[in-house]
Amino acid sequence: MPLTKLQFRPGVNRETTSYTNEGGWFDVDKVRFRFGLPEKIGGWVKRSTTSFLGTCRALHPWVTLSLDKFIGVGTNLKYYIDQGGNLVDITPLRKTTSAGSTTFAATNGDATLTVTESAHGAVVNDFVTFSAAASLGGNITAAVLNQEYQVASIVDDNNYTIEARAVADLGDVTVNGQYTPTPVLANSSDTGNGGSSVVAKYQANVGLDTTVFSNGWGAGTWGRQGWGDAANVTVLTDTLRIWSHDNFGEDLIINVRDGGIYYWDASVGLGTRAVNLTSLTGATSTPTVAKQIMVSDRDRHIIAFGCDSEDAPTVQDPLLIRFSDQASITDWAATVDNTAGTLRLGSGSEIITAVETRQQILVFTDESLYSMQFLGPPFTFGVNLISENTTIKGPLSAIAVEDRVFWMGQNEFFTFTGTVQRLPCAVRGHVFNDFNNSQSEKVIAALNSKHSEIWWFYPSASSQNIDKYVVFNYIENVWYYGTLGRTAWIDQGIYDDPIAASSDGYLYEHETGFDDGSTSPASAINAYIESSQMDLGDGHNFSFISRLIPDITFVNSSDPTPSATMTLKTRNFPGGNYLQTVDSTVEKSTSVPVEQFTTQANVRLRGRSFALKVSSNETGVAWRLGSPRIDVRQDGRK
Repeated sequence: MPLTKLQFRPGVNRETTSYTNEGGWFDVDKVRFRFGLPEKIGGWVKRSTTSFLGTCRALHPWVTLSLDKFIGVGTNLKYYIDQGGNLVDITPLRKTTSAGSTTFAATNGDATLTVTESAHGAVVNDFVTFSAAASLGGNITAAVLNQEYQVASIVDDNNYTIEARAVADLGDVTVNGQYTPTPVLANSSDTGNGGSSVVAKYQANVGLDTTVFSNGWGAGTWGRQGWGDAANVTVLTDTLRIWSHDNFGEDLIINVRDGGIYYWDASVGLGTRAVNLTSLTGATSTPTVAKQIMVSDRDRHIIAFGCDSEDAPTVQDPLLIRFSDQASITDWAATVDNTAGTLRLGSGSEIITAVETRQQILVFTDESLYSMQFLGPPFTFGVNLISENTTIKGPLSAIAVEDRVFWMGQNEFFTFTGTVQRLPCAVRGHVFNDFNNSQSEKVIAALNSKHSEIWWFYPSASSQNIDKYVVFNYIENVWYYGTLGRTAWIDQGIYDDPIAASSDGYLYEHETGFDDGSTSPASAINAYIESSQMDLGDGHNFSFISRLIPDITFVNSSDPTPSATMTLKTRNFPGGNYLQTVDSTVEKSTSVPVEQFTTQANVRLRGRSFALKVSSNETGVAWRLGSPRIDVRQDGRK
């Protein structure tokens, strides 16, 4: 009997049953499609051994005039600049005390120190750096006090506690991105208060790593359903720490969502912190709070979304948009002599995010989509309502690809190419039926242009943190998915490969090698793809599969003898169990004169239908499937 060639449709389909999807793929992890054929994804390596504190949800690359390459790294605890893998803390200060206003109190045998500071304004986990403190008299020396600390607890408005620790750099002693201190216990001699010269420098308040919700009538920020559903809708009471950032020339503009706007001057160097925009010389009517900032590439206006107005400073208007004078960081006062100005959106209750494309800026509210375009004098910018009743998962879930924008909505995927269109998704139910909607702010959209892919990383229903992804290949128009936790991502461009942040506190360079570089030594990536079931013959009679002829390539594998496992399994009914399974190891033997591998595998399987699975779990292995063949011989009906 002639051999049967197995040729599958590209992409994964979970919107039908496995049996209905005959000739397609049904399950996958860490496998992509290229030219219609499945292959294992590339690996990742740590960018450096330096970890950051907190969870990173914002990355921004740029190049200075002196050709220094920088990455802005915003976490829920700090803001860093990465240069060559070295992380420098530039978190802005919110308060610097006068000498002597801060005092310490210790308890014998305890590492806990009580810090007294009138109206300190700190929250738990805030960072404060003390200087000019004197020894308390015993183990709590001046060196122990004069360093950066994290607030352990809040006693009241004027007192908080820290845990005395040995002298160390917070960034050097971390486990999974979190600081692990070596405590110093006070003794009976520690009766001093630190002296009259103590200065405390408080960094910007830290933010949440998990969205906190509550229920009640009138709920309904973004994510609400229809009229009458208020009692079942969650109200956002405290949001995730998300930074937005953009470069203004070689300098950096930073905004903490629903917080202040900051500026970092690259010419001053990495030894300086970002400063509040309002503190700059010549600052005029600058916004003090915003949801997002952006520098318009075409006309060099700084744009603040969801900010306070000139007339009511510090009072945030979630639908207000303001822009500075052209090419100015400091001039935000709208006058007849400049191009600064204000726009206010009319639909929705708050701005969720804004995404810049080549021709315009798309502004998403909780229920609509606007186009913001540069018009020139005298209006500078104008807005047009594009679509109402448009949903978006969160502030980080949309991304621009040239003139197109893709985003994840509440239960759909969308694209904008001049009009809003729903993106047909063959794995829609698989994604949204296993989704933690209470943490939808964490969703990030990522572009991997090397492979024409849009990735959305999201938290599954059983997880508070990102643990899964779904991919749309916009050239091949196919979908696939898998398991991987990444909290921020930048595409190749300034850097040769994509760079992503992980919840373990490290940045990773992706599409590098073939393995999981989060461990030392690197561990294997467990990758697989499994087909839907296919009839043997017409599916009425039983048939035997007696032979498998592999067709697979291991080109570029670093393992000299890479291998993959090809599994055939048969069943008798669409809803029945797979009754027989045979694993066949396909191993590369030589590359000269052409790549050679295991020629055939003799098997013995009987059933009415079968499925094929290809997998690998060894280091240094890259593979790409072709068109394997099987030898099928018909049996009887019983």
